[in-house]
Amino acid sequence: MLNKLLTIALIACTLCSCERAKPAPDNSPQTIVANSVETLDNAAIEQAFANRESDVQVSGHGVVAKLLADDNKGARHQKFLVKINAVQTLLFAHNIDLASRIPLQINDTITFNGEYVYNPKGGIVHWTHLDPGGHHPAGWVKLNGQIYQ
Repeated sequence: MLNKLLTIALIACTLCSCERAKPAPDNSPQTIVANSVETLDNAAIEQAFANRESDVQVSGHGVVAKLLADDNKGARHQKFLVKINAVQTLLFAHNIDLASRIPLQINDTITFNGEYVYNPKGGIVHWTHLDPGGHHPAGWVKLNGQIYQ
């Protein structure tokens, strides 16, 4: 009987310590900073592309393949292409009226969180910033340990 009680107590302590180890679910930079290339994979993006899905909140990583001219019509967007695997490249539209410009160079590795929109060329990621109205999940791009949102 004592062994059963000790086993139950040990399991309870293990569960409690796991609960405490989890960060609070929020969109603060502290939570974002905990993410890294090793912990983010591109599976959700690859699945959204294969299923032709849009308006999917995704996180991932990739390498900057090309820097494009800014889109200055309406809200200004910094545009660039990111290779996430051997066959898929994403177009990023990062709102520079709401977020800081990212000092990108070709071959930079980034991690990111934003909204994926399907297109046959690989897809678009936008909403890589905070929503001033608070109605949309916050997105971000991380380069060299710095968060841009």
